[in-house]
Amino acid sequence: MDVTPLLPAGRQIIESYGGGGFRVSGRSIAGSILVFPDRATEWTVTDIAGLSVDSVADVVRAGAAGSVDLVLVGCGRRMGLIPTPVRQALRDAGIVAEAMDTGAACRTYNVLMADGRRVAAALIAIP
Repeated sequence: MDVTPLLPAGRQIIESYGGGGFRVSGRSIAGSILVFPDRATEWTVTDIAGLSVDSVADVVRAGAAGSVDLVLVGCGRRMGLIPTPVRQALRDAGIVAEAMDTGAACRTYNVLMADGRRVAAALIAIP
């Protein structure tokens, strides 16, 4: 039985994570990633301490364009706190930010994407 959520063509789904990378919609990506409804890109953040306003600039732009209103921040093995300046920059762009461990962020992203939500994920890779 196929349990993969039904998504419109071109929508990204996170198939797996771990081993220092991710598999998104059939494509393997090493390291941390940003996942948007229509694409997944490499991300230079390797731990929550490296999260900055500059590191979420692509998410802020997506929010300003109206394609994202929620970002799930996968903080690695354990949940961490999103720095206040980052949370404020996202809020100013109309984006709610939720921090959780990377595994939970991957699962939650898939559920919300299947539900048609305008969600993105900023995911720190787990070695």
